[in-house]
Amino acid sequence: MPYARLPERSLLAVTGEAAHHFLQNLVTADLDSLADGEMRPCALLTPQGRILFEFLIGKQADGLRIDVAASAAADLKKRLTLYRLRTKIGIESSDLPVLAVWEEPDLTAAELYADRRFPEGEMARLYGAPPAELIEASPDDYRLRRIRGGIAEAETDYPGSDVFPHDVLFDQNGGVSFRKGCFVGQEVVSRMQHRGTARRRLMLLAGERHLTPGSNIEAGGKTIGTVLSADGTEGFGFLRIDRLAGALSRGEELSADGVPVTATIPPWAGFALPEPAGADGETAGSEA
Repeated sequence: MPYARLPERSLLAVTGEAAHHFLQNLVTADLDSLADGEMRPCALLTPQGRILFEFLIGKQADGLRIDVAASAAADLKKRLTLYRLRTKIGIESSDLPVLAVWEEPDLTAAELYADRRFPEGEMARLYGAPPAELIEASPDDYRLRRIRGGIAEAETDYPGSDVFPHDVLFDQNGGVSFRKGCFVGQEVVSRMQHRGTARRRLMLLAGERHLTPGSNIEAGGKTIGTVLSADGTEGFGFLRIDRLAGALSRGEELSADGVPVTATIPPWAGFALPEPAGADGETAGSEA
């Protein structure tokens, strides 16, 4: 099985008898349903429902493990410490290496944790030294697999502070629970879910030439989205799905900084483009 070291990731450990209850009332994922041997997508939001920190979360012997972008780890630790108040928990950094393992990883192995952002059995996490039988691959190999799988990450692919969970498909990948009850930002996110008002969505991009992050995605002379990140001709974009649906219904081609581009919904996501309506391609009742 190939593996890649992920130096851009860091670990936090939240430990103690109250660790589960403490995080369950803060974060988007339902920790009550968290199984052994899995790392689940999760986020800590602002009270306004925007993503402050996006991470993977899973069980460990004495509490919960958080797998987060290294550039955000110190700030996340500080934020959790502010929320802790008198709760009897520990919040500590860990120096264990973070590894991604793929090509049908043996998820019965005690040291492997299924990465639930990917389809079943496709990708796993390993925390610690790799077993001798694993074959080291380049982090670029993992990054390309992640992009092609439609798995975007905060700090690397999108800025968390201006993003709602629906924007980055947390309503599709189990990263947010609409049944668990209260968490920070829950009211806003639940309202978006029940009203169906998510208009901006993360999508896969494929360009005829190299894509430039930050470029506007245009159709029919109008901006309908933005290139977020790219690896050569492949990458991620945010698109207004109502405007995209209208452009496609009119047969308009998409381009980013003059580069012809196609946008597709990640294969595991369960949403569809809305029915186009109106001369500008926006659905009836949609907001600008």
